[in-house]
Amino acid sequence: MVVKTKKYQLTHSKYIKLALGMLLRKEWWYGFGPLALIAIGIIADYFWTFTIIALVIAIGYILFWLIQFTGLTQHEMGKVMFYNVSYDIDSKQIIMKFDAQRGMPMQWNAIKKVVKTKDAFILSFSKAQFFHLPFDIFRSQNDLKLMETIMSRKNLL
Repeated sequence: MVVKTKKYQLTHSKYIKLALGMLLRKEWWYGFGPLALIAIGIIADYFWTFTIIALVIAIGYILFWLIQFTGLTQHEMGKVMFYNVSYDIDSKQIIMKFDAQRGMPMQWNAIKKVVKTKDAFILSFSKAQFFHLPFDIFRSQNDLKLMETIMSRKNLL
């Protein structure tokens, strides 16, 4: 059985928003470093100095990743994520179809993690590379259920 989807194109702004959100959900505990600095500032009676340093570190970290994600949208290696493609998905592989003749197969073992949100599946390859598959690109509810079953069998959900 093969799940065939409608054509879909991920926009640059949607990608940056999703990537930054996924990064912050995954690495939220990095926030303890700046909080520790603020606590040290309270103890050492240098509250504002340590608070400013903590804010610079936190904002710098977020800006660093924001620049990385924005840069990937312009880089040649990242352009594949932004093509207008349809997907043929089965238990062996995922095929990104650019048109009727051209496609790019990907094996399931390349996917590190799958996140199911309220309106989409996000298939993650790395921190910065993922595919966003909204539920509305699936042709029917049966295709959506089959996709979920395939991912469950692969221990990705």
